Amino acid sequence: MQRAFPEQRLFLKSDTETRFVRLSSGTQLLAISGSAVVVGWTIIASAILLMDTIGSGNVRDQAMREQATYEKRLNDLSDERDARAAEARAAQERFNSALRQVSRMQSNLLESEARRAELETGIGLTQETLRRTIKERDLARGEAQELQTKLQQAGLSDREKGRMKDAESSLDMLASALESTAAERDLMAGQAAEAEAFAEEMINDRKLAEMRNEQIFSQLEDAVTVSVAPLDKMFRAAGLNTDSLLDAVRRGYSGQGGPLTPITFSTKGQAPDADSLRANGILDKLDKMNMYRIAAQKAPFAIPLKSAFRFTSGFGARWGRMHEGTDFAAAYGTPIYATADGVVIHAGMMSGYGRLVKIQHEFGIETRYAHMSKIRVQVGQRVSRGDRIGDMGNSGRSTGTHLHYEVRVGGRPVNPMTYIKAAKDVF
Repeated sequence: MQRAFPEQRLFLKSDTETRFVRLSSGTQLLAISGSAVVVGWTIIASAILLMDTIGSGNVRDQAMREQATYEKRLNDLSDERDARAAEARAAQERFNSALRQVSRMQSNLLESEARRAELETGIGLTQETLRRTIKERDLARGEAQELQTKLQQAGLSDREKGRMKDAESSLDMLASALESTAAERDLMAGQAAEAEAFAEEMINDRKLAEMRNEQIFSQLEDAVTVSVAPLDKMFRAAGLNTDSLLDAVRRGYSGQGGPLTPITFSTKGQAPDADSLRANGILDKLDKMNMYRIAAQKAPFAIPLKSAFRFTSGFGARWGRMHEGTDFAAAYGTPIYATADGVVIHAGMMSGYGRLVKIQHEFGIETRYAHMSKIRVQVGQRVSRGDRIGDMGNSGRSTGTHLHYEVRVGGRPVNPMTYIKAAKDVF
């Protein structure tokens, strides 16, 4: 070490005297080592800070891109849902129009059947009258022939001549009645043929209407299935029981009437037909979709921030303790929004949370928004999804500006990302 770092002397000269400082080999080695450590630490710290800055920028840009993609998909799905709903409403209108037309056609068909039955009865009576008239005509002709034979054999008395004239008059009357009856029979036969043709036409129209109804039913069932299935999947993915969820919504919205009232038809004591059952099945699904829509509005299927942000900590164990929410980091004062309809049950300071807002939602769900810099709601206030409730800050037990967001079901904390991800494929 002495060869590498020989002893050095540092001379310090002033106006009156000269002094020197002796630097031993150990002192020189210690000074050089300390300088190297300081320079190395400075380089490493600068590199870490630079990498963290670059990484934060990339994460922020990625979060902004994901948010833009999510919002675009949200708008596309919303437009598609509205289009499906419009198609369902139009198909329902076409279905109702077809049902009215089928009802009119059924009435006309029943009337034509009644007219045909009347005509058949009339034709039967006419034919019976015609047969009786022909029989009487034949008898009259026989009597006339007999009288004519007697006239040829011997002269007739005045009484017999009167009888002969009466027979001729009766024969003429029977012939006239026979012609009139035959004409009436031909007229009624023509009317019967027209009634049969009309009935055949009505039967064909009814078959076409049934085919159109089948197409309308299929379109309605497909549209309803496409609309209901994603909603059902969303609630199941969030861990909610869909049966109890729908029951709760129905209890809160138990009014009846309007366009979703079940269709009823007069069946004269018989069971409803297949079309009625199928139509009511579609209306039940539409009612279920409407209940899901109401439930989705009242459950926290949304992100509490609309500005650029980045996730800094997720739900789960952290540093040996349970982290019961998700942290979103953004600029100080970033607006914070309610994620579902509900009532504010707490708006103030709370140990560890700092400035905290609690919102009670339907179905036993509660959301919490902590570490705010400013609270913009009051206890008892009713808020809707998307209402601004406060600003992001750094109050309470916090190491930096961020929002701590919690979702609790029945008082038990659950992962908020479960709800956010579940709604990502629907809204």
